[in-house]
Amino acid sequence: MNNATTSAVPPSGAEHTRPRAGFVGLGLMGAPMAANLLRAGWSVTGWNRSPAAVEDLLRLGGSGAATVADLRDEPVIIFMLPDLSFIEDAAAGLLDAWRSSPPGPGTLVVVMSSVSPVGVQDFGRAVIEASGGNATVLDAPVSGGTHGARQGTLAIMAGGPEEDFARILPVLQAMGATVRRLGGLGAGSLAKACNQLVVGTTTAALAEAAELAERSGLDVTALFDVLSGGLAASRILEIVGPRLAAKDYTPTGPAKFMHKDLSFVVESARSVGAAAPMASAGTELYAQLLAQGLGDLDLVLRGPPSPPTSLPRAACETSPAP
Repeated sequence: MNNATTSAVPPSGAEHTRPRAGFVGLGLMGAPMAANLLRAGWSVTGWNRSPAAVEDLLRLGGSGAATVADLRDEPVIIFMLPDLSFIEDAAAGLLDAWRSSPPGPGTLVVVMSSVSPVGVQDFGRAVIEASGGNATVLDAPVSGGTHGARQGTLAIMAGGPEEDFARILPVLQAMGATVRRLGGLGAGSLAKACNQLVVGTTTAALAEAAELAERSGLDVTALFDVLSGGLAASRILEIVGPRLAAKDYTPTGPAKFMHKDLSFVVESARSVGAAAPMASAGTELYAQLLAQGLGDLDLVLRGPPSPPTSLPRAACETSPAP
């Protein structure tokens, strides 16, 4: 474990020095998150598979990296890619560079994607080994969707050593309104998996209710209005309900990512011997969407898709696009 006391924020007497961070993955979620870091006074150097996103960051006052390995000297490196396999591939050159010349003590690698709680622990061990113990991984997945990313109001669930969480807190607070440490490495990803269990299965239940109501001759909008006044009222109904009623499937959180996230719930439950029948059923439901070739459409899906509408995009809490 890294016990260095280097702070992610400039020490007293060095206020003129802007704190630095690298950001890997400037997609639907990553781009506005990096922009919020810039607004909070951070010097941000970004990398993205497609250069257009890096150019957007440059226009906001950030910098660009030709490769992820070029971020090797950044004290904080954030990854916001679709899954852990993407992160491992992107970080391969970085870890090779660290094996040749270790980074500064106290370097923090922050995984903010929705990833396997088990897998991120393996990644943490790989980073410690490659960096000679000078770099530590924290997992800090987010909930709040693209709207929360733009507004800086994300809920951030973190896992990692307490001292490292304390040092990374200013970074996370620049992007989120609710930031909590849930435990050691992997705890944040497990919390996000629990979040997705609730979001994914509730959304599926609302879609099922909408389809049943419509086929039975009920007005879906009127049904959801009534439900919102009773015990079924929820933030998910408030956001997802109008889109289900309108059959607006504009991707804000593709169904394929919810399938991935629910599989993490099943994996985690299996590892501790817990029953997860709702997660298992949800995984099967979203697998059917993938089998029908609908995985790139939004997880808010029922019946035959209609052309996308101009309705506001829902802030569904799913994994970010690359």
